[in-house]
Amino acid sequence: MRDHLEPLAGQPPAVPVQRHPPPGGGAPDAPAPDAPASGEVPSGVPQRLAERLAALDRAARRINSSLDLTATLRNLGRVLVPAVADALVVLVRDPLPDVERDPGPPRALRVRHTCGTRLGRRAGLRPVLPGSALEHALTHRAPSGPTVLDAGRGARGGLAAELLGARALGRLPAGTALLALPLHGRQAALGMLLLIRRPLPDGAPAGFDPADAATAAHLATHGGLAVDTALRYTREWEIADQLQRSMLPAHLPQPHGVRLAHRYLPGERGAQVGGDWYDSIPLPGNRVALITGDVMGHSLTSAAVMGQLRTSAQTLAGLDLPPHEVLYHLDEQAQRLGREHHLATCVYAVYDPIAGRVRIANAGHVPPVLIGPDGSSELLELPSGAPIGVGGVDFASVELPAPPGSALLLFTDGLVETRRRPLGTGLELLRARLAGGHRLTPEQLCQEALRILPPGDRADDIALLAAAFDGIPAEDVAHWHLQPRHETPGRARRLAGHALRRWGLEHLAENCELMVSELVTNAIQHATRPVTLRLVRTSLLRCEVGDDSPALPRTRRAGPEEERGRGLQIVARCADRWGATRLGTGKVVWFEQRLERGR
Repeated sequence: MRDHLEPLAGQPPAVPVQRHPPPGGGAPDAPAPDAPASGEVPSGVPQRLAERLAALDRAARRINSSLDLTATLRNLGRVLVPAVADALVVLVRDPLPDVERDPGPPRALRVRHTCGTRLGRRAGLRPVLPGSALEHALTHRAPSGPTVLDAGRGARGGLAAELLGARALGRLPAGTALLALPLHGRQAALGMLLLIRRPLPDGAPAGFDPADAATAAHLATHGGLAVDTALRYTREWEIADQLQRSMLPAHLPQPHGVRLAHRYLPGERGAQVGGDWYDSIPLPGNRVALITGDVMGHSLTSAAVMGQLRTSAQTLAGLDLPPHEVLYHLDEQAQRLGREHHLATCVYAVYDPIAGRVRIANAGHVPPVLIGPDGSSELLELPSGAPIGVGGVDFASVELPAPPGSALLLFTDGLVETRRRPLGTGLELLRARLAGGHRLTPEQLCQEALRILPPGDRADDIALLAAAFDGIPAEDVAHWHLQPRHETPGRARRLAGHALRRWGLEHLAENCELMVSELVTNAIQHATRPVTLRLVRTSLLRCEVGDDSPALPRTRRAGPEEERGRGLQIVARCADRWGATRLGTGKVVWFEQRLERGR
């Protein structure tokens, strides 16, 4: 910076620039005839120099006030126009480089910003040809400073023409002065800055004196570094955003009895990536777990912690624990990550479409909105608990009716809290907006919720998870508790057959009875308590056999002399899908069959 300021010490302040020399052509700050003797500093010089340095400092601060590339270029234009030039054109290399490493010499430039002129807006891509004046200006820092091009003296080619095109340059009036400056980042040239001064009112040619050129070069140095910083931040933001999105589900499962939709909106580019997440996890008994959470803070660490908590929540949900137990174990997991990690808020709900109930627990999160079948909407008053990671706090589950036709919206605070709107106002606005939303699809419910966002940039990211509850009618469910006895497989076979015939699914009876017999036979060999058998008819037939043994069955190749080991092979052969899930009190083995005839 000092290199740029030293030539300016004897000149007037650069912002605004003195466009005309004082009468007589003398130096502006030359001492008067009655000036003090040599060695004494005139009283006006220190103040003039201080004002000059303060003006340059304010300009540099404004140029570096944003991490967004477009805003950085806009600030550069506002600093230089009209203080230093009448108009400005900024060209940046295309494509935008990866400034984390040396991108090499630029191959092309593109106009990214203009101020005070329409010149260059249709210039398109400007190639940087080997051996051209543009390549020389970008790759070499001339010790004599920037080049001044005077359009009024026939400078219709060379660097100016390469930047704007000869046709555009030809529209400039005689006497126009052009000052071209390279924008250098920390490792490479990033573009060119072209300053334009129009002819003076009396028709005299314009010009850039050494003070003007030095001032512009100093600010161009700040501009190049600010562009470099903006490109670095943009790349980091994109990496963090991609990391977070890769940790979120691209598609949600669609279990029977409930319809789901989700939305995720990242915050503005000026804000770092957040830690909002959502998820849905199918559970035994056609139930589904619904989760929305928010890791406090905005950083790559927040996104990483979010990924760890989401994975932990999936594992805990698979154990079929009550909602408050899931939050308790998530709290333990967050504490194991270390005190330096962020806290998190979370809502965990489990919907049972057969019972028409939902159980919810809250860990310091914003309350969900429940929409009734009559269109009424309410913010659920749940025990708020403490954020995950605080430790030593109990969580409580609340069970609520969720009849067919009702809906639930889980969301993060970025939806309802903004810079100008407090949380309470946003919550009430959302509740009122969703009143009468019982006829909306989950996708429409998310879209309606987003309508409360004010125009402008968002400082925080937003996650939404909407669930429309359809339920499963009781007449489509058959459930039994069977004692672990030798005659139990035969009884289970008969019960399943009767249920299928009652539902008009006789064509599935033979295979289904065979698979039920095999699964119940395996269950009673390990169970110490009654075995459960459940059949559910939706768009397919699902059968679940549960026992209190945590050992999951595994298919194996049975030898020719072995009597056991073929049951799961039969199930795998006859079912469209099958699997096993370990629960907190045992396990469930299940299979599914399509309702249509044949396979």
